[in-house]
Amino acid sequence: MTTATPHDVIVPKKKSRFQEFWQGKPMRKLRRNKLAVVGLIITLLFGLIGLFAPMIAPPKFNCARDLGMTEESQIYNPASPVMWKAMFAPPRTCYQTQRISFAQAPTPPTAEAPFGTVGGYNIFHGMIWGTRLVFKLAFIIVGINVILGIIIGAISGFFGGWVDNVIQRLIDVIFAMPGLIFTIVILTILRANNPGGDPTIPIILAYTLLGWAGYSTYVRADVLKTRRLEFVDAARALGGSDARLIFKHVVPNSLATLLTLAVMDLATVPLGIAALSFLGLGYPTGYTEWGQMINFSRPWLKPEFWYVLMYPAAFIVIFSLAFNLFGDALRDAFDPRTR
Repeated sequence: MTTATPHDVIVPKKKSRFQEFWQGKPMRKLRRNKLAVVGLIITLLFGLIGLFAPMIAPPKFNCARDLGMTEESQIYNPASPVMWKAMFAPPRTCYQTQRISFAQAPTPPTAEAPFGTVGGYNIFHGMIWGTRLVFKLAFIIVGINVILGIIIGAISGFFGGWVDNVIQRLIDVIFAMPGLIFTIVILTILRANNPGGDPTIPIILAYTLLGWAGYSTYVRADVLKTRRLEFVDAARALGGSDARLIFKHVVPNSLATLLTLAVMDLATVPLGIAALSFLGLGYPTGYTEWGQMINFSRPWLKPEFWYVLMYPAAFIVIFSLAFNLFGDALRDAFDPRTR
């Protein structure tokens, strides 16, 4: 009879947190979802379009001047500061849609304008640089809403009592208001104080004044469930402060639904911004914004001018579809009720 020596015992290698996450059941379920993979790939493609917009639609006119660009090859040269400035800190003039002519009638696609022109504006340039604007606004707005929702929802659910009642009555008032109408009213008031100015800050404020409420409701519901678990009582018995209990122990275990909600909102926020520009409440005429491209097409809805509406509509639909496909798959993978 032989006995195993300590050297014969195989100790399993401890997995890192990333390995545990990547090899966990939710991620395996997510990777097997083909629609989720397609949505993620399309989303990444849009991200690359936004990042490399200066190379896909090279700067011209005032944008090239403000970048200090003397020849087009500079935008493709990593050794040139022009390339890095265009990618990460482009001046505002780069977000002005290139206007090739002042002819109001649309012109068909050419080498100079692959998507054609409308009102003399290069539709291709407007859609490519508009992708960058869409990502910037979507991530800023959703990021602020998520942070506010986590903080307010965690405080409401953890402390309860009169604190919870005050916050929930405020949320009830917010939910009772029509979201688009309230956003239009706030945006109109903010822009009235600064007519002709950059509408980026007013748009962000208009969307974040209401947007945090939905996240707060989800976080509160999860915190109410999580705060009664044993590990929270153990942390409190060891002398953990309220802030430490909330943000180190309770909130990290309550964010499964928040992730999917944020991904879904990344699809809906650009649609709302496009609607504002379509109504004339967004960016000024000539800005590289998808809603404006749709607005330009209104007088030219004829079969011979198909390109005027088709390209902007395709960008908006595919962008929203990609985030919705990926967001639905995230919800199915991480929602405990579907496991």
